[in-house]
Amino acid sequence: MNTFLTALMFFTRIPVPASLPYSKELLNRALRFFPAVGAIVGFVGVAVLWLALYIFPLHLALLLSMVATIFITGAFHEDGFADFCDGYGGGMTKERILEIMKDSRLGTYGTIGLVAVLAVKFMALAIIPVPQLFLALVAGHVFSRFVPVVLVYTTPYIREDALSKAKPIGNQTSLKSLLIALFTAILPFIFFSWMTILAVIIVSATIFLLFRMYIMKRTGGYSGDVLGALQQLIEVGFYLTVCAILT
Repeated sequence: MNTFLTALMFFTRIPVPASLPYSKELLNRALRFFPAVGAIVGFVGVAVLWLALYIFPLHLALLLSMVATIFITGAFHEDGFADFCDGYGGGMTKERILEIMKDSRLGTYGTIGLVAVLAVKFMALAIIPVPQLFLALVAGHVFSRFVPVVLVYTTPYIREDALSKAKPIGNQTSLKSLLIALFTAILPFIFFSWMTILAVIIVSATIFLLFRMYIMKRTGGYSGDVLGALQQLIEVGFYLTVCAILT
């Protein structure tokens, strides 16, 4: 329970008991519940969408749903994606990339990247038919939080110093944690066709491999912002894939 609550504390704004202990080992184990936290975020988005559809048209209801999921996570992953765009877009060396990502100010690359990823996410979701939209929202949030765990398992961590503005993150995970995360991530797939599942796996694997090759070439590993960026890319890729299959 402490491991799950640790995951909830670091990846959302949901209150947890003040007596919750903290350790680096606990934080590393908490990565196994990253997809489970995604399920909670996804269900919040679905609940807001379902209620909003009684009052507003689809596009406005969907926008409110997205705002709700961003609020409950404290824009944790969106912030990482924006920092990733600023750092990898504006930095020429590893040192400069890490320095830029530590800066709390939002630059041109981060602004354009964040607007683009949110716009694509919104448009893709708006095209998915409503019955499948509820499933896609939950599954997208769950599965997109599994792939960063794979990156942690397979990729070196770039140690951040005390000046980093980022929250502490789990920087290593075990095979057991990876398998637990995988089991959680594939549960929503029982509601999708085999064609959709296969397409999602192919698209996500392609994004992961290209993304990993890129960060390894530029910096030799990952940081917290990199994990946030990967989560956003996988989530958008998931929605685009489902949208393409269903339409």
